[in-house]
Amino acid sequence: MPKKCLFLLSFVGLISWTMESQEMGFEEYNPASTLVVPTNEVKKAKFPFIDIHSHQRDMSPDALKQMIQDMDALNEGLMVNLSGGSGERIKSMITSINANYPNRFAVFANVDFDGVGKADWADRAAKQLEEDVKAGAKGLKIYKSLGLRYKDTDGKRLAIDDPRLDPIWAKCGELGIPVLIHAADPKSFWDPMDSNNERWLELKTHSRRKRSDTDPAPWQQIIDEQHRMFKKHPNTNFINAHMGWYANNLGRLGELMDEMPNMYVGIGAVIAELGRQPKNAAKFFEKYQDRILFGKDSWKPEEFPTYFRVLETDDEYFPYYKKYHAFWSMYGLGLSDEILKKVYYKNALKLLPNVDKSIFPAD
Repeated sequence: MPKKCLFLLSFVGLISWTMESQEMGFEEYNPASTLVVPTNEVKKAKFPFIDIHSHQRDMSPDALKQMIQDMDALNEGLMVNLSGGSGERIKSMITSINANYPNRFAVFANVDFDGVGKADWADRAAKQLEEDVKAGAKGLKIYKSLGLRYKDTDGKRLAIDDPRLDPIWAKCGELGIPVLIHAADPKSFWDPMDSNNERWLELKTHSRRKRSDTDPAPWQQIIDEQHRMFKKHPNTNFINAHMGWYANNLGRLGELMDEMPNMYVGIGAVIAELGRQPKNAAKFFEKYQDRILFGKDSWKPEEFPTYFRVLETDDEYFPYYKKYHAFWSMYGLGLSDEILKKVYYKNALKLLPNVDKSIFPAD
């Protein structure tokens, strides 16, 4: 074969290989940053912290022992398990805790909203909650199923501010326990899944998270139901999980904080939102430092250092650990020691009844 033909074939092959090597989907594109800046990874929190938002199904002695090892390595003083259930389930958890590590774990009870509409539902639910608190429950956790999935006995969507639920919220105020509530999900889950949707990759890889105005209701409607309920029960303290899905709009969240002095916020699963707006977020933490609580949501010890780094350092341009949650980079807020103490443990200690404070600094 003539050399000219061989050259042409080689050239075509090179072009073909180059084109193939450049073909990739957005899901695969994840370049390593070439930026060289000071790095201060934080493996252990500066102060002992309370994780106000954790979920544990297994609280057997062996499971507790392993968790304690991981907690000590992170400087976690107290884990709040929101998946306590009720009745015998939560009693069993609390018995295991008290027999092994009574000052390191707290458990929140849960309410089963099936049966709302029956004449005696509210009385029975409030009585069960009172029994759970007597058994040692430190609060009530409400899942997003309320507002998204639960229906009453007539088959209608159960609104968060349904008056038939009022006895539950009132009982929490009477018992002096906080309510940690997760309502709806990020608003982007309700938006069109197109090139303008910042959560496109998450919805593509987790298609069941997609919602619409009819599945089951508009986002704003569900959020407004929650806020009306908070305002209706000013004597009950509410911890709005995931900063109420307003971590990407701290101006609006600040307005809501001003409107509802009984509303606190947890930072679980929204640290990436805070880390991409360090100046704005630091100002928010300064203003509302008495009402922000540390929380992680999922118990994955290897992910906690990212939270510490955002809160404690002035680091620049470092990644989140889940690209489908946040494909952007983050920056540290560099919070003061006094604000860190409040976020890490002081604010939670104000809300949690009858917990051992001896493992936290006296100041």
